[in-house]
Amino acid sequence: MSDNPAPDNPAPDNALVFDDVSVVRGGRLIWSEGTFTIPAGGIVAVIGSNGSGKSTLLQVILGLLPVASGTVRVLGGRPGAHNDAIGYVPQDYVAGAGEAIRARDAVMLGLTGRRWGLRRTTAADRARVAEALRAVEADEFADRRVSQLSGGQRQRIALANALVSRPRLLILDEPLAALDLRNQQEIVGLLSRLNAEYDVTILVVAHDLNPLLSVLDSAVYLLDGHAHHAAIDQVVDADLLTHLYGTTVAVANTLQGQMYMRAT
Repeated sequence: MSDNPAPDNPAPDNALVFDDVSVVRGGRLIWSEGTFTIPAGGIVAVIGSNGSGKSTLLQVILGLLPVASGTVRVLGGRPGAHNDAIGYVPQDYVAGAGEAIRARDAVMLGLTGRRWGLRRTTAADRARVAEALRAVEADEFADRRVSQLSGGQRQRIALANALVSRPRLLILDEPLAALDLRNQQEIVGLLSRLNAEYDVTILVVAHDLNPLLSVLDSAVYLLDGHAHHAAIDQVVDADLLTHLYGTTVAVANTLQGQMYMRAT
């Protein structure tokens, strides 16, 4: 098994570099031939059918799963070496945070949860939390319990929790899955603003690309046991998506010229 022995040379222009990577779990090859570079600063989707290895890709990036072959560079270092510079929002964020906790305190855990032992929060910590809450427009419900928040409000708190450490890479696992159309649009707009204002690379695992198409630069797609990466206008292709999802997918344009996909 490879432990990514390449030297830790800084690569500030690239968020992720995969070089002929393959991943094995339980003796089974999940995907292979992963060779691509994701420049820093963009918004990138991760797509694939169920079981194609999207969660496996995230675990590799976070250093939780070693690769079977090839090398991976994350923010210029080995996977796991710069996790303090990565903000991560899992699908089950609320279960991890605890519904009884105040929203403001849940965001604070994005700072204090990384420390060993008990420690008082500082004025600087509280200022960072306030900044993150403002960034996601969550000030007005920051002192309510997470259990009292709507789905869209909870997602904002999850983003603030990931953002409070001022990451260079933000990983979101299905952030739109449980949201209605209005909240989806608001969260997508928020991601675009955070990407620009914080100069943070955003990696979004998504089943439905439609709400995200206006902000995506590119996508990693897992197809036929291989990991690929391409510009979003190359990925939004009827033949490719039909093959990817195993059902007929048509690509069309709205009257405003925006692309969208639909199963037929």
